[in-house]
Amino acid sequence: MQANSSPSRTALSVALRRAAHQRVDAPLVFEDLLAQRIVGAEAERLGLSQNAPRRNSSRTLRAFLVARSRYAEDLLAAGVREGVTQYVLLGAGLDTFSYRNPHSSLRCFEVDHPATQQWKLGLLTEAGIPIPLSTTHVPVDFEHQDLTSQLVQKGFDPHQRTFFAWLGVVPYLTLAAFESTLDVIASHPSGSGFVMDYSLPRASLPYEEQLAHDSLAARVAAAGEPFQLFFDPKNLSERLRLRSFSRIEDLDAHNINQRYFKHREDGLAVLGTAGHLLSAWKTEEEQRV
Repeated sequence: MQANSSPSRTALSVALRRAAHQRVDAPLVFEDLLAQRIVGAEAERLGLSQNAPRRNSSRTLRAFLVARSRYAEDLLAAGVREGVTQYVLLGAGLDTFSYRNPHSSLRCFEVDHPATQQWKLGLLTEAGIPIPLSTTHVPVDFEHQDLTSQLVQKGFDPHQRTFFAWLGVVPYLTLAAFESTLDVIASHPSGSGFVMDYSLPRASLPYEEQLAHDSLAARVAAAGEPFQLFFDPKNLSERLRLRSFSRIEDLDAHNINQRYFKHREDGLAVLGTAGHLLSAWKTEEEQRV
C-alpha cells in the first residue's frame, strides 16, 4: 500500500483516465460530470493532461477503469431497489459518486488511507464540489486498523443492508488484509453485497500480457504502491462461498466487452485476459444455513 504520509498517486492516475473518458470517447460508457472538476487543479499543478493518449495500451486500461465504475454503480442501483441503504467505498480514491448520489435513501461512507482522504478533501474544496449530508469520510489504514469499528464511530449501522465497492484496492493488499476485510463484508445481513476487481497471477498470462503486466507493475511500484495479490477465479469463488456469498458474477474481458463495449467504432474495449470484475451477494438462503 501507499506510504503512510503520501496520498495515492495511482488514485490520481485512475481519476485522470475517468476524466479523459468524458472528453475523448463517444458514446460514453460511464458518465461522470464531476470527473474533470476534481482532478483539474491537481492536473494543472503537475502539468498532466486529462486527454489520455490513444495508444492501445492506454485505451484498454481506460476501458477497464470506466467499465468497473459503471458496473459498480449499476449494481448499486439494483441493490438500492432491493433495500440497500448504505454504500461503502473501500479505497475511495477520487471517486465522485458520493457527490452526485441520485438515491435519496442512500448513505455513502468513503473509506480511505488518511493521507489520500485529506488530499481528496482539499481537491473537493478547490473544485467547489460540496459534500452532501449523506456522505461521510472515514480515514482507515487497512493494514493496521479495524474497519468495522472505524465505520461505526462515524455512524455506520452494521445491521443494515450495505453494498461495498472495493475497486482498485485488492491487488495492493496482503492476503491477510484481504481476508479480514472480506470477513467484515460477509458479516453484514442478507441483501448486502460487494463489487471488486482483481487480476490473474502473472504466470497464468500469455507471454505478451506478462510483459504488459511487468510494465504496469513497475510503474505502480515506482509510485510506492506495488502489486501484491492475485487470484485464480476458481480459488476466489471458493473463498467467497465459504463465507456464504452467492449470486457470484465474475466477468472477464469478453464478458465486459459484451456488456459495455459492443458495436463501438472507436476501438474502446478491454483487451487481454488479466483483469476481472466480480460481484457477490448475501441471500436469505445462505443466511438461514
